[in-house]
Amino acid sequence: MSPDDFTFLVRLLRRRSGLWLTPAKRDLVERRLAPLMHRFGFRDLDGLVHELRLGRETLARAVAEAVTVNETSFFRDRDVFARFSNVLLPQLLRARESEKRLRIWSAATAAGQEAYSIAMILDAAGLTGWSIDLIATDLSGDAIARAETGRYDEMEVARGLDETALARWFQRDGKDWRVAEHLRRMVDFRTFNLLDSYGWLDDLDIIFCRNVLIYFDPATKASVLERMGETLRPDGLLLLGEAEAPDAMVQAFVELPGGECVYAKRRATVARLAVS
Repeated sequence: MSPDDFTFLVRLLRRRSGLWLTPAKRDLVERRLAPLMHRFGFRDLDGLVHELRLGRETLARAVAEAVTVNETSFFRDRDVFARFSNVLLPQLLRARESEKRLRIWSAATAAGQEAYSIAMILDAAGLTGWSIDLIATDLSGDAIARAETGRYDEMEVARGLDETALARWFQRDGKDWRVAEHLRRMVDFRTFNLLDSYGWLDDLDIIFCRNVLIYFDPATKASVLERMGETLRPDGLLLLGEAEAPDAMVQAFVELPGGECVYAKRRATVARLAVS
């Protein structure tokens, strides 16, 4: 791939997905596009980029999905989920006791492991009589389609799940494991680009947006965070990855004490949510 073609791809990916790729990522881009090249019948990447320059929408969308990182696992970063289960969720349940409704968004769910991890915690909490909206989105339509099946192989379930969790929330499906039907019904999976309009999202209690903003340039990251802040309720919370703290230019959030990268809306009463 020529330097000019790589620059074109970088600009296309930034415009479509927010990914901010440096020249050091060139080999990664070429590896991710190799299967796509064969799928669409191109002999080389030069032909693929030529078609992209002609404005082929279907191909451009497929390229953005192919390069997007979809690495995840069940209960990735145990401390985060422990704090959600033991501290944040009980706080929210007390705050929502009168309405008995929770809205949670897993904003980059990949193949669904994060969303199902959240669903397991909610199911274990025994929220009889509560209305639970658990929304899980990803840029990749293929990843969302796979997440909806709830089917994972031995290696995938081994990353984060013990035998107790498997017995409670999974069933054997041939050589694989499948998430129990009642847990699958808890999650509303949708294809969604974080750069698109958030108009359909509102009154959220918690947003999980972990390990995706590190791939965005500062301006795009700031824009996404500001819009996420607008979707949260006044006392709503945002959970980010360890390397994703909002920088000084982001005015929407302030980090709560206690670690695990939990942020409250800056306009909220932080003392009420802080963990001693």
